[in-house]
Amino acid sequence: MKQQGTLLLVDDDRHVLASMADWLRDQGYDTDTASNIAEGRTAVDRKPYDLVLLDIRLGEEDGFDLLSHCRKNHPAAAVIMITGYGTVESAVEAIRLGAFDFLTKPLIDEELLMAIERALNQQKVLEENKTLKAQLDMRFGMENIVGHDHRMLKIFDVIDAVADTRATVLITGESGTGKSLVARAIHRRSARRDKPFVEVACGALPETLLESELFGHVAGAFTGATGEKLGKFKLADKGTIFLDEISTASPAMQVKLLRVLQDFEFEPVGGTKTFHIDIRVILATNDDLNRLVAEDRFRQDLFYRINVINVELPPLRDRIGDIPPLAEHFLRQVCEDSGKQVRGFTDEAMNSLRRYRWPGNVRELQNVIERAVLLGKGGAIADDDLPSSLAAGDNYGAESVVGRTLKQAMKEPERQIIREVLEANNWNRNVTAENLGINRTTLYKKMKRLGLEDLALAMGR
Repeated sequence: MKQQGTLLLVDDDRHVLASMADWLRDQGYDTDTASNIAEGRTAVDRKPYDLVLLDIRLGEEDGFDLLSHCRKNHPAAAVIMITGYGTVESAVEAIRLGAFDFLTKPLIDEELLMAIERALNQQKVLEENKTLKAQLDMRFGMENIVGHDHRMLKIFDVIDAVADTRATVLITGESGTGKSLVARAIHRRSARRDKPFVEVACGALPETLLESELFGHVAGAFTGATGEKLGKFKLADKGTIFLDEISTASPAMQVKLLRVLQDFEFEPVGGTKTFHIDIRVILATNDDLNRLVAEDRFRQDLFYRINVINVELPPLRDRIGDIPPLAEHFLRQVCEDSGKQVRGFTDEAMNSLRRYRWPGNVRELQNVIERAVLLGKGGAIADDDLPSSLAAGDNYGAESVVGRTLKQAMKEPERQIIREVLEANNWNRNVTAENLGINRTTLYKKMKRLGLEDLALAMGR
């Protein structure tokens, strides 16, 4: 029979010990025995057990002593206390000292099996949570932010310095530079790491929905509010809230945010009850808030309140030396997730990655590597596996027009103009075609001919 778990049975009645151990083995459990505290302590110190079944009275000895030893030195082992003299007081004491359950003799087979199963299931969940936490540390910890550029090294120092404080952090930088990753790294390195991390994309919601999303609402607050809803600020209590695209907040919303950041209190939409929260706030934007303040589009007092610690992420084009390690990092991730075996990059492909301007920054690089791994045919990523815009170098002005036809010479400026208008319109083809004075079909054909369609796919646009 397949072993279902490792058990240690501790009882001073050798007849009960032997018969019960045999019965547990028949149920599929790998079972060892001990008849006193010394034998039990030696057993748990020598071998890791999933569960200890422990009699409270062991002759003149007290089973609580072994329970205390297990909780202190072997917390991964669950303990079920067993006694023939059960009282409410002893049961409460056992649970208070860390026992998973408390059973009284005579034991009923079904009751014992259910208690064992519950204990082992709980241990399994705890182990899975431990593994998940380790994976989160690996995926969102600072170790996952790849960078050797001197500006990135300074950012790492700032993260270390402020992570365990309550100071508000403002992360700025172009879209795709990794602002969310930095926010998560700050949270993972703080004392709040085991508490919630709640992320809100402020620009993705209209003002009315954003207010409800952040502060919650009471039943009847507006049409469709049939019940109460807890907002993100309340859900993030004791943890960290990350407000991305903060520059998109309306003037009214900015007033509400200022109060939360100053007083750490708010009322839900339509409600009168004031909630007080203990929270760490991290914000991000790819806009120039100084300019928005000067244009009266962002409150000056709110700007001063959130700009306590500013982490400015440089664009990828300004740290070319980080492109190779980032590319290798994303390659390992995609290979691990997809099961594909790709050993690296050809020199030509890596040179193309270095020459490219990366308007989508690290996010675009990650998408390009994922596309190359999934669609590539060879054992290494070659120039042919990259989008045509990258393989061409996308390095305008780097080559002389000598020896090229007029059509070839005009191709690069045309591509640059179309791309700039696309980026200005967040890659909306309809609006771009209208701005350029051409129809949508013509724009699609030009994008395909100039390699911009491949670029759009690589950026997820």
